[in-house]
Amino acid sequence: MDAASLRAAGRQPPAAFRVQLADGRSLHMLRTLRVLPGRRIVGQALLDGKLVLAKLFVDKHSARNQTREWQGITRLATAGIPTPAPLFHAGLANGGHMLAIDYLTNAETLLEVWRRTASPLPGAPRDLALLQSAFALLGKLHHARLSHDDLHLGNFLQTPDALLLIDGDAVRQHATLEDKTAARDLGMLFAQLPRSWKPHFPDLLNAYATAAGRQPERAVLDRAMDSEARWRLRDYLDKCGRDCTLFRVRKRFRRFEAVWRAQSEDIDTVINTLDQAIDNGQLLKRGNTCTVASVDAGGLAVVIKRYNRKSLGHALSRLWRPSRGWHSWREGHRLRLFGIPTPAPLAIVEERWGPLRGRAWLINARCTGTDLLSLLDADLPPPPPIAAALQTLFSTLHREHISHGDLKATNLLWDGEQIQVIDLDAMKQHRSASSHAQAWARDRARLLRNWPADSALHDWLDRELPAGARHK
Repeated sequence: MDAASLRAAGRQPPAAFRVQLADGRSLHMLRTLRVLPGRRIVGQALLDGKLVLAKLFVDKHSARNQTREWQGITRLATAGIPTPAPLFHAGLANGGHMLAIDYLTNAETLLEVWRRTASPLPGAPRDLALLQSAFALLGKLHHARLSHDDLHLGNFLQTPDALLLIDGDAVRQHATLEDKTAARDLGMLFAQLPRSWKPHFPDLLNAYATAAGRQPERAVLDRAMDSEARWRLRDYLDKCGRDCTLFRVRKRFRRFEAVWRAQSEDIDTVINTLDQAIDNGQLLKRGNTCTVASVDAGGLAVVIKRYNRKSLGHALSRLWRPSRGWHSWREGHRLRLFGIPTPAPLAIVEERWGPLRGRAWLINARCTGTDLLSLLDADLPPPPPIAAALQTLFSTLHREHISHGDLKATNLLWDGEQIQVIDLDAMKQHRSASSHAQAWARDRARLLRNWPADSALHDWLDRELPAGARHK
């Protein structure tokens, strides 16, 4: 392969291939780890018999991008910031550039470690220690008057011996590191964490300040954290509707579909026969407005929810508006970004007639939990694990100004570790405190109506739920 053929390969370069370097040597890519279509390919490779991590730059800016990456890695290494050792950089034989760094065989990204080991409840000692090490490493970076433009958990590597920082392209050197720059980096890192972790931010900030020997002014940091959190939310919700690394999106005149790319092979087994899959699945609900069934999708247990049209008038009223399925798809991703448990949204399909919308199908991962109406005894407060999960869930929803819209106990499922929130058709994040206060009062009252007003469970919930204006 050469730069031109790798650009043309888009998201799917060969599983393994060779490229010739400008000095005549050959680099053998064994497997790709990340692909930025038409721009960059990162993977495990062999160079002169040595296992390396190779980055191939194949677009018209390849020389500039390789130089920035190499300079950034070198700056990290020179400053004593743990990072994989820079080994070699060169041009490719027919255009394009590459660089190689040490390949760490026992390394995982911090994001992978987090997804594999994190406790459902925020602040667990092991999780806190893991995150404190990342914030301390950022402090060490700032102490060396370096900054990083792309801080996320995937750019930290955990080995048995150390935590390392990667992505030299994002590293910048400063004569003096200003508070605004330090606050931006901190804001980026804080924005990666579930919102339910916000009460534990001071512990992480202390780890940073100890290593950096400083911390930004509180007002500057608060502005940066708010800005980065808003940007990340906008960026993520925008991604769930366009083709990118996370989502596969196909738009046609008569159909729109967005699929979580990591599960696309499983979803593809049912996505073109959704009504048939519902008919063959286990029916959970059949109503005028929606039909819900549990379905096996290539070995993956999913729930398909079809949003029906009740009448011609109902269909006409929905033509110009985003479907309820689309709304639920976005809100599911919003909740998961905030660390609020909800079954993973895997795909959304809409009938289209150009800009007009018809029926919609939402595919979520299946949750095997039990709803709280069936699970909880009205004569007793909730058991401690469920009580803690309820307090975390509602404090996070309330702090983020999120209302559910139909907060009955059957829409809250206990899976043994967390309370999963389902049926997000009416969920909303409010821009104003006043509109949220009214919506929260309705949510609160709806949940309490599930149990008798003189019961122990009702009393516990009324006492423990975030306060709000009473709704009549």
